[in-house]
Amino acid sequence: MVATPDVIALFDIDGTLTKPRNEATSEMMDFIRELRKKVTIGIVGGSDHIKQQEQLGPNVVNEFDYVFAENGLVAFKDGHPLATKCLKDEYTEAQLKEFINFVLHYIADIDIPVKRGTFIEFRSGLINISPVGRNCSQSERDEFEKYDKIHNIRQTLVDVLQKKFAHMNFKYS
Repeated sequence: MVATPDVIALFDIDGTLTKPRNEATSEMMDFIRELRKKVTIGIVGGSDHIKQQEQLGPNVVNEFDYVFAENGLVAFKDGHPLATKCLKDEYTEAQLKEFINFVLHYIADIDIPVKRGTFIEFRSGLINISPVGRNCSQSERDEFEKYDKIHNIRQTLVDVLQKKFAHMNFKYS
């Protein structure tokens, strides 16, 4: 039983509890365990649940009171599944293929310093798009972020997708 049950502390994973795509330190996990004695705690991240386990440990759903993967579209409470929103339930395969094919062609045509593969990752409730590729190293990811701040690669892609696929009512983040 937490000391203050009407308080919930929600933490982002990448950039808050961990460096992006890295494992949490033992000090951070010890802090979370101590905090959990005082308040209800939860995590929210864009990654799928498997990646959350890689970063916060295989028992992540039991280390936190609430676990929200895929920007909250896959949820756990007290170690048990709470809710899942699935793209395949909302859109036809033809709609999803049209979107994915367009993105792949768009990425193929942009000129950026490096491309490393896995440009699209289809998850339960979202489609993760990475112009540089999810297979890039951390240093390549950091360099792309600097490049993107100057050239607005991601924002331009979002603008194009919002216009072309407005009828699908996707949310971009």
